[in-house]
Amino acid sequence: MNAVIVIHSTLSNTVWLFFLALGLWGIFRAMRGQAVDGSYLGALVIGQVLYLVQGALGGILWLNGLLPNTGRPTMHVLYGAFAVVFLPFVYFVWLKGEDDSPQAQWVLAFATLFLFGVALRAIAVGA
Repeated sequence: MNAVIVIHSTLSNTVWLFFLALGLWGIFRAMRGQAVDGSYLGALVIGQVLYLVQGALGGILWLNGLLPNTGRPTMHVLYGAFAVVFLPFVYFVWLKGEDDSPQAQWVLAFATLFLFGVALRAIAVGA
């Protein structure tokens, strides 16, 4: 079980760094007036998979009784659950899958920066 704890902890750093890079890349693209392209969408999918793997590892830890060592472990779980559903919500509900405008690039760039903040907050609450 120690390996799962180490992977979950290390992956949390990967997640926030990845979403920071994705947000900055998205802002750079939006400032240049570019719409969302396949490379950016692919990176969004990779980021979503990172959050799903992080959540699965956290679920394994939770089922084995290893809760975050804080007074509010449910907040850590809530941040994780929110992070998993936020990006698909933004893409499919807010943008309705229409990503062919620079405005969509702005929305997704700020959404990824928001998820960067959510990842940092989840780490702070779970530490």
